[in-house]
Amino acid sequence: MKRTLLCASGFLLLFAAGCNSDQHNNPDEIRRQTAQATKDARQDAKAVVQGVEDGLKTKNSSAIDINNASADQLKSLPGIDDVRARHIIANRPYDHSNDLVKKHVISQDEYDRISSQVVAH
Repeated sequence: MKRTLLCASGFLLLFAAGCNSDQHNNPDEIRRQTAQATKDARQDAKAVVQGVEDGLKTKNSSAIDINNASADQLKSLPGIDDVRARHIIANRPYDHSNDLVKKHVISQDEYDRISSQVVAH
């Protein structure tokens, strides 16, 4: 019985090895597949970068620049009234939009409501 199992196992291993073509073990084929995978990965990475850049341009193109916006533009932001708009203008310039909180111009909660709609250029 053991001899039969050993023979059957050996036969299966030989069969499996015979099914495996030399093309897959060929170093040149491995190099070609690696080069293709690298090329595909590079193209995918470029596409991701382009998508991120496009997303940032879209977001920033509609955002209000807190260093140059008029009081009326600032008042179009949620929770920003005339007093807050004048306070934002009076504390210019800003290096980053979150300087509104650092300079105590508006609260963190107020900033959280408008952060996606403002930039500092």
